Amino acid sequence: MAIWWIRRDLRLNDNAVLHAALGRGDGLIPVFILDPHREQHPAAKRHAFLYAGLRQLDADLRARGSRLIVRRGDVSEVLPDLVAETQSRAIFAEEAYSPFARRRDDDVARGLPLHLLPGLTIHHPSSLLKPDHTPRTVFTAFRRAWSRLPMPDDSDILPAPAHLPPVPDELLSHDVPEASAPADFAAGEAEAQRRLKAFTSGESPAMWDYGTGRDRLGIDGTSRLSPYLRFGMISARQAAVAARQSPCRDGRGAETWLSELIWREFYHSILFHFPQVLSDAFRADLRSVEWSNNSEDVAAWREGRTGYPVVDAAMRQLVQTGWMHNRARMIVASFLVKDLLVDWRWGERWFMEHLIDGDAAANNGGWQWTAGTGADAAPYFRVFNPIVQSQRFDPDGAFIRRWLPQLASLPSPYIHTPWQAPDHIQRRCGCVIGDGEDYPAPIVDHALARQRALAAYRAARHFS
Repeated sequence: MAIWWIRRDLRLNDNAVLHAALGRGDGLIPVFILDPHREQHPAAKRHAFLYAGLRQLDADLRARGSRLIVRRGDVSEVLPDLVAETQSRAIFAEEAYSPFARRRDDDVARGLPLHLLPGLTIHHPSSLLKPDHTPRTVFTAFRRAWSRLPMPDDSDILPAPAHLPPVPDELLSHDVPEASAPADFAAGEAEAQRRLKAFTSGESPAMWDYGTGRDRLGIDGTSRLSPYLRFGMISARQAAVAARQSPCRDGRGAETWLSELIWREFYHSILFHFPQVLSDAFRADLRSVEWSNNSEDVAAWREGRTGYPVVDAAMRQLVQTGWMHNRARMIVASFLVKDLLVDWRWGERWFMEHLIDGDAAANNGGWQWTAGTGADAAPYFRVFNPIVQSQRFDPDGAFIRRWLPQLASLPSPYIHTPWQAPDHIQRRCGCVIGDGEDYPAPIVDHALARQRALAAYRAARHFS
């Protein structure tokens, strides 16, 4: 008997761990462990998506003659008990890269026959070292090295098994917690496959215009596959194969999307080789920035009432749906760190509490990139202007009007800067700007805030 220990691979297609476990030929126990460590971290929407995914995986397993066994408790206690109960001779799992997961797996492997296989990324971080065997920390060099490695094709994608060995009836399984899954993201492998197909194929796939459409806030120009990649409801390998095969106009959309997948692999590599990034800046010269961390400013940012419409619309999208457009993530991150001079770790934690696709590597990498503190990050002196970003990437204000209905009637010339609308227009549109009114005035002057941030960064570099 073999145990398939499911962690971040809630799928039957292209699952090397599942195939390796089946290769033992003497029975299979698919297991997911509800570890109390996970539930200590508030992330209601992400947990609900996971639970819905587990229920769908159980249905997929049952359709093939098997079923999902769910156990609750500390892994160090649950797995030994399960091995003894089932007389299993091997545990197969997909290798994880976070510091917590690696410590956990090392502990398990000391007492149990644990076999870890790759699958979280297309290429393992250890395969992308420089000639001197040190990690690559510049993305362009990482991408070149990544691209030189063999790329998967259709023949590499492992099919889902048509039938699976039955799980003994007497084996106890706990109920998956009940939770309302996010409305915009149906969980499960079938939905992930549907989204991938819709994005990459058909008469006019969104990937055709991904090179430009991915930055437009008001249109559906991205794949929205990140939650499914986060939980392995689809493999990164299959996503890359689909990108390469997409019938794009000039190939640039597919190339750009593939580059985003490589960014994901880059951040996983950084976390694998530099686990300290989860608690500190990658760049040593920017570890002593003197942050303001004003609690009122942080609350305004979290609640979407900074007075900058594009920031507030994005923050409300996050809290209401558990997802945020990638361009919007950069805008709101820059605003928190540079305009409000708040420690990037505060924003990183808030995102992890609310994002359905919250992933330690990608989230940390994104925040440190915007803050200018990470590996191959944007220069610290790059500060997003929220007005310019809004005008450029939401030109007609569709994104703002959707998430800030109180601004919906404002004429387009004022949708990005409502405080500039004349009083009579504000009254006519039913949206008076200012303290205690329908929509707040800006809580900070961007130009002055930019100078304050640059001074704080320069001081940190000077004293490093």
